Amino acid sequence: MAHVIAKHGETSGDFTKTEGWLDWYDGPTKPTFTLPEGAVDAHCHVFGPGAEFPYAPERKYTPCDASAEQLFALRDHLGFDRNVIVQATCHGADNSALVDALNRSEGRARGVATVRRDVTDQQLAELHAAGVRGVRFNFVKRLVDRVPTDSLEQIVAKIAPLGWHVVIYFEAEDLPELYDFFSSIPTDLVVDHMGRPDVTKDPNGPEFELFLRFMRENANVWTKVSCPERLSVSGPRALDGEQHAYTDVVPFARRVVEEFPDRVLWGTDWPHPNLKDHMPDDGLLVDYIPQIATTPELQRKLLVDNPRRLYWED
Repeated sequence: MAHVIAKHGETSGDFTKTEGWLDWYDGPTKPTFTLPEGAVDAHCHVFGPGAEFPYAPERKYTPCDASAEQLFALRDHLGFDRNVIVQATCHGADNSALVDALNRSEGRARGVATVRRDVTDQQLAELHAAGVRGVRFNFVKRLVDRVPTDSLEQIVAKIAPLGWHVVIYFEAEDLPELYDFFSSIPTDLVVDHMGRPDVTKDPNGPEFELFLRFMRENANVWTKVSCPERLSVSGPRALDGEQHAYTDVVPFARRVVEEFPDRVLWGTDWPHPNLKDHMPDDGLLVDYIPQIATTPELQRKLLVDNPRRLYWED
């Protein structure tokens, strides 16, 4: 099958890119930080290409294309060995682009899908065979029409026999009302981007302490200490050779890595959907890692041991 060749910044097919959309960084630097052998980029996406894998009618944004070939080229350039590809909301519950990328990865990628409550056991078996190992639910109110608590319970019952986990995306201000519900989920649970803390607040203050308590009280909860470019307020940005980017996020992420070294993951978030402020250089994002995982042992757990345990042990 011939694949559409995606070009940087273009949106192929009968689609018009969202006005003001920030395209992913073209020509990232080579990281100065050498990733440990076998490192996994545990949070990234593919977009289309739209001409081959159409964007969902219900999408909240229309991105530039970001193909599997471009993702794998970035993987090799940065020094990663593997990827965990997370279904992007612009594709809704049509996981075709994700499955295509997994099939073309030669076993070097796993996936996190989006499914609806009417998903069949046969469909789940096909996703599992392709390399899917989890499902994602979005609780960020500005990105979804309704909070998916009812459907989550039904879907969890279907995926649990496969040994899959649940990935949840929410914002810190919503954790108090969702705390008990999230604590009731029986599978492994992965929280995207530390539950999006407000980094202008004290990392030792009550808001972030609630998130840490959530992890302490629930041994099945993991988190991604990723996306400092989304969380940062004061920077500095991962651009122009900056080796100490996003220092306002560092105390939050470092605290999580040091307290829960066996339940943390990291990913680039390429191609960085819906960024409004700036588009980071992915090579400099990799150079951010030693600020939050400060020893070789912590770096190996974060980048190799933990993602492999969660995604490749079966």
